[in-house]
Amino acid sequence: MNMRSSMPSRQEILHGPVVPTMFRLAWPVMVSSLLNMVYNMTDTFWVGHLPTAENAQAVAGVQVAGPVVWFLIAFAAGFGSSGLALVSQFIGARNHAEAEKAAGQTMSLGILLGFAMTAVGIFLAPVVLPLLTPDTTVSSAAVSYTRIIFAGLPAIFVTSLYAQIMNAYGDTVTPMIINIVTVVLNVILDPFMIFGWGPFDRMGVAGAALATVLCEILAAVISLWILVSGKRKLRVTWRDLIPETVWTRRILRIGIPASIGGSGTSFGFIVLMGIIGRTPDPTIALSAYGIGDRMFSITSLINDGAGIGIATMVGQALGADMRDRARKVVWQGMTTMVALMAIASVFMRIITPFVYKAFIPTQPVVIAEGIRFMSVFLWSNPFFGLMMGVQSAFQGSGHNIPNMILDLVRLWGLRVPLAWYFGIALQKGSQGVWFGMTVSNIVAGLLSVILLFTVDWCRKVIEHVPVAEPLLMGEEALSAVAEVEVESPSDH
Repeated sequence: MNMRSSMPSRQEILHGPVVPTMFRLAWPVMVSSLLNMVYNMTDTFWVGHLPTAENAQAVAGVQVAGPVVWFLIAFAAGFGSSGLALVSQFIGARNHAEAEKAAGQTMSLGILLGFAMTAVGIFLAPVVLPLLTPDTTVSSAAVSYTRIIFAGLPAIFVTSLYAQIMNAYGDTVTPMIINIVTVVLNVILDPFMIFGWGPFDRMGVAGAALATVLCEILAAVISLWILVSGKRKLRVTWRDLIPETVWTRRILRIGIPASIGGSGTSFGFIVLMGIIGRTPDPTIALSAYGIGDRMFSITSLINDGAGIGIATMVGQALGADMRDRARKVVWQGMTTMVALMAIASVFMRIITPFVYKAFIPTQPVVIAEGIRFMSVFLWSNPFFGLMMGVQSAFQGSGHNIPNMILDLVRLWGLRVPLAWYFGIALQKGSQGVWFGMTVSNIVAGLLSVILLFTVDWCRKVIEHVPVAEPLLMGEEALSAVAEVEVESPSDH
């Protein structure tokens, strides 16, 4: 069966029924998110089965490492939003050549940033991680895991940017197939490297990180080969990959707000991890939060899939000057996301005890704390889905300043201070932290609706002039894109 035949055409994206078309774009992304969830859960699952004397510390160490790794990944990955907005709008405007140029320039900038972030991350890991928890065994495990992950950041960036580029084009299947290959390999490698099976030495937490990096390198090589060879219609030449000043400025102007929002959010999670690490029982709280955080990857199936569907459809609609279509996509897509998140919350609460017992069976206190965490925080899930739906609209239109505001307010204006106030100042411990986190999602969801009504997000970030150029997929030449402009922060 040819899975690519299930991808909606440009005509269907612009004129087809919104929700069915969104799901045709979304299901491969949902599968990819599921695979990424397996990626993350595999590390936590296997280190949770290390000997009892070290498993709780190992799980907590992996969780402490997560926000630090994501802080640097998010800064560069924010520029993937530039690629999605530009490529989708160029495709909507029927300018295939400029779409390929935008893809190449975004990829080259991401590779350069990946190497820069590797150097920064390897240096910062042993400095920052011990500040997040007083437990030296946890921080030691986190440093060991993180420094290896940082070495693979360029490959991680390539894979992430390739997925964004292909999603914008409307091909969400190819990144899914790459994920299938690398995740299966990671699942196989993890126990061998963690426990020292077969020819491998016992590496513990470091083995989980090394298995992940090796798989990401393979994914990056496959992604670049497909992109340069043109195997999936969109073909980037080596010339397209040579950085050009005008394109770099365009990408930065769209991507910097997304990067600030993403990295600011990630840094907020680092501080949040420090707050959790200073509750009365930090190892228990961090382990419970770590496993619960992996469970929330289930909601990524909805957020990532439906979000990409909304962003791609909005981008192509705006590129084709179809504002009413873009608005219809946002409202129907956002409503669907909220409903799905509510259903997911009920399902996750039902399976919570079984998941915790599977992950860390010898630690009943962690299981009990995890159930308390999920019972409180799941109430905020539909509001988070509301915010993600709004952010997808802004992402597809290329207007990332509202997204930056939402990200920073949710973490720095709400979650961090509320978690500290209820958990530390009022001495409510982990229960207070869980409550503060819940309130932050609810308020952020309501704020996102206000921004949707007050920001003119229907303005595209490309402008085109008529030129004679062959169109994508054999259509007659109509237009080409000559200049890209992004409104300044003052426009918001």
